[in-house]
Amino acid sequence: MKGLLTASSAALSLAGGAVSSPVTPRSDLLFFKPLTVTSNSVHNVHVGYGEDDFEGEVRLVYGDCDMKSHADGHHDVASHYIKRSGRPERFVWIVPDDAVHGGCLHAYSGSALIGRSAPVRIHHPPKKREDISDVADAMGPWFDGVAYMQAKQNNASYVAVEKSKKIAIIGGGMSGLMTSLLLDSVGIHDWHITESSQRIGGRIRTKYLAGSTPEQYQYQEMGPMRFPVSTTYPDTNETLEIQDHKMVFQLGDVLNQMNGGNTSSLAVNFIPWIQSSPNVPGNSNGFRLPNGRIPSATQIKNNATAYTLPAAEGPDEETVEHVEEALDDFIGYDRKAAREIYANVYKAHKNAVEKGLFHWSEAAYMKYALNASDNVVDYVTGLENAPIWEYETAYFSATTWRTIDKGLESLPRAFYPHVQDRLTLGRKVTGLKHDESTGKIAVQWRQDPLAMEPESEEYDYAVVAVPFSKVRLWELPEYSSLLSRAINEMNYSPSCKVSLHYKTRFWEKLSPPIIGGCGSVDIAGIGSVCYPAYQINSTGPGVILGSYVSGTLARSVGALSTTDHVAMVQRAMVEVHGEVAAEQWTGAYERQCWEFDEHQAGAWASPFVGQQDLFLPAYYKTEHQSIFIGEHTSYTHAWIFSALDSAVRGTSQLLLDMGLVDEAKQIVDTWMGRWISI
Repeated sequence: MKGLLTASSAALSLAGGAVSSPVTPRSDLLFFKPLTVTSNSVHNVHVGYGEDDFEGEVRLVYGDCDMKSHADGHHDVASHYIKRSGRPERFVWIVPDDAVHGGCLHAYSGSALIGRSAPVRIHHPPKKREDISDVADAMGPWFDGVAYMQAKQNNASYVAVEKSKKIAIIGGGMSGLMTSLLLDSVGIHDWHITESSQRIGGRIRTKYLAGSTPEQYQYQEMGPMRFPVSTTYPDTNETLEIQDHKMVFQLGDVLNQMNGGNTSSLAVNFIPWIQSSPNVPGNSNGFRLPNGRIPSATQIKNNATAYTLPAAEGPDEETVEHVEEALDDFIGYDRKAAREIYANVYKAHKNAVEKGLFHWSEAAYMKYALNASDNVVDYVTGLENAPIWEYETAYFSATTWRTIDKGLESLPRAFYPHVQDRLTLGRKVTGLKHDESTGKIAVQWRQDPLAMEPESEEYDYAVVAVPFSKVRLWELPEYSSLLSRAINEMNYSPSCKVSLHYKTRFWEKLSPPIIGGCGSVDIAGIGSVCYPAYQINSTGPGVILGSYVSGTLARSVGALSTTDHVAMVQRAMVEVHGEVAAEQWTGAYERQCWEFDEHQAGAWASPFVGQQDLFLPAYYKTEHQSIFIGEHTSYTHAWIFSALDSAVRGTSQLLLDMGLVDEAKQIVDTWMGRWISI
């Protein structure tokens, strides 16, 4: 990482007093330790004071060790008025490319030299390390510490502040929880999470049906449910590991270390997830077996003619084939592209932007670049306005997956002991107010919804981990035009899930048995049907995810009454499995339609063409002491990794705002090092 990944601390002890004329530096007033830095990087310069009474303007300059005045310096490092009552312990130094090895840091008060370091070793790497411009894009990269600090030159960020700053974390989902962990890890403990619901975890929503407990294994995931791990190609036996989702597994390890190991009651243990299974129901276009059931995916794959009904006649087949081939050629998704996404999603994003994929939706490219008819366009891909960004294709090509034993709820459950004393549940934030005179940001809420004046609490910074679909209803400071438009316009996708509780895991006893996996059926309004990957062939009750739909269809089923929606799904389960599904249903269910969830107002961010590349830079600038995080501010969306990634970015951004370069480096090294050459 340019700036942070190579950062090492510099130390300088300042000594002297408030003097009006030049003085000769005295070696007994200076205290040093050896300094080694890297050019074109950001560093903290640690300082100490030899006299308790010193007060005045201090200017740090780098130059020849024997220079006579600050005017002879190579470049200024920082300047700050130091008060007796508040003395910074470190400054921020942006070491330029042309900094000369063997110079010294000089501290001046007026024209008086009051401190000087020993010669500084400056390392100039012979091979340019990978920086953000190599691995991501030029749209406001979050871990280019040099560019970020240069944009803030001559402001308070050049003086590190005390770690006692008061931080608001608004939103107790995974990005907010991750932020709390990161702040604690670098010694910043004065933070507080405000969450609108009565639980933490955000879109993680494991439901334990019929009043069961996690240990009884009668649950389904109503939010995210799986993590892609790797893809193995059978023709070459090559296995490609998916790097970005490793952050989730790393988080599980860290939480287990904090909670006493992977055998504790708070353990986060990853187990195999079955994404594909041969006997799940398939889309047969209305064909049914003699027993009335839907054919399996394997039956359809092996003999589609025998197990599917003919589709309605569409546009000319030759035209459709030609358009599909031309679209595939433009997208260029192949094994090489998958390898790039798996290895480094940031670099893959940069390549997609440079290739122009983010300028097009599939529909727009076919219509305006290939001159396909509206009918052909709609037939091939629909008319959605999402940019061409193939990370989802890559992820869902994975052949190895993981989930979490006893449900993904284990993640927020493992966080709870570490946040419970700095957590307020059930408080619905209604606004943020920035005080220009104090630099504070106030978080506002209304205990009485009809109260005209909100209640509030002031903080030094607010890290907002709330979907823009909710933030856009708040009273907000006057943010920049770009950030305001991102908040107001970011598109979100809807999704709905229905889970059903049965007396036994009967589907594992059918002929042929269904062992985990997800299938898609042709029954209106159902979409995907998923079976539990845990406790295979165990006794006792079980739960099927009877319906999972997203997009336009989710709006239609979301408008149904709960009774009608659940009944529709249960009827479908009988059609899929036979009468045994009616006999075994206990009547217990869970339903989640994310667009109508008052705490979410959408399932995940789904940017329209132009939104992602336009809005990304706005998230990497701190405005009115506010930093915005969450999956909607990341390069990818919907996945837990996306939320965690945004928290690492937002926390690093906060630490740089505070001048705490060492701590920002520590976080980036720990959580992001696998993508950058160090």
